[in-house]
Amino acid sequence: METIALYPFSTWIIIMLASFFIGLGKAGLKGIDMLSVTLMAFVFGSKASTGIVLPLLCLSDIAAVSYYNRHAKWNHFWKITPWMIIGILIGIYVGKDMNEVLFRKIMAVIILITIIIIVLMELRKSKSVPTNPLFVASTGLAAGITTMLGNLAGAFSNLYFLAMRLEKNDFIGTAAWIFLIMNLFKLPFQIFLWENISIESIKIDVLLLPTLAIGFLLGLKLVDKVKEKDYRRLIIILTLIGSLLMLFKK
Repeated sequence: METIALYPFSTWIIIMLASFFIGLGKAGLKGIDMLSVTLMAFVFGSKASTGIVLPLLCLSDIAAVSYYNRHAKWNHFWKITPWMIIGILIGIYVGKDMNEVLFRKIMAVIILITIIIIVLMELRKSKSVPTNPLFVASTGLAAGITTMLGNLAGAFSNLYFLAMRLEKNDFIGTAAWIFLIMNLFKLPFQIFLWENISIESIKIDVLLLPTLAIGFLLGLKLVDKVKEKDYRRLIIILTLIGSLLMLFKK
């Protein structure tokens, strides 16, 4: 990784925008974090970017948990978290040799298909939720693998919470706790096994803290203004956009 002094101004604009999107996403605008992953990967590459993004995610997860803690639905936390841990361990094992582009496209297609199903449920005004244990297991595994390989678990967690029809604050609060635990769990693997986090990457993270904070604070205000029914539609749209970015990104 280059020293931070060598990055041109245009690069700083991109990664500052990415950190701003991370803040927005962690404040509750779920799905927009896919844009931050795409921007960071554009600058640093898919795998290397995970080492820069992860500490920012951990910090914003702590802020999200502090703000939304009382809204967490622990039954959903305990259902999906064990599967995500297994998925992370699988991602650690296969991550070094996997074709990232092919993997990302497969995941994008899965997300798109699931989004279409959810949209059809919305149009039919269906209030039912998936009860098959395979739905939780597959969603959790996919989220765990994708979060290790590219911090892309947000799309799968969004699908899970949309399918479970959680209300806005419950959605955000439960996701905040899940991703705080998962991202802290990933840290030692990124530091010691993949060696993606270094003094140089931490220096970049420190410089991105102001835009991360601005994004989070602005996100809180925006989420507060969004009505329950509109929030669900917003998450579907943002997740759909994010999956299309995954599909067409080279």
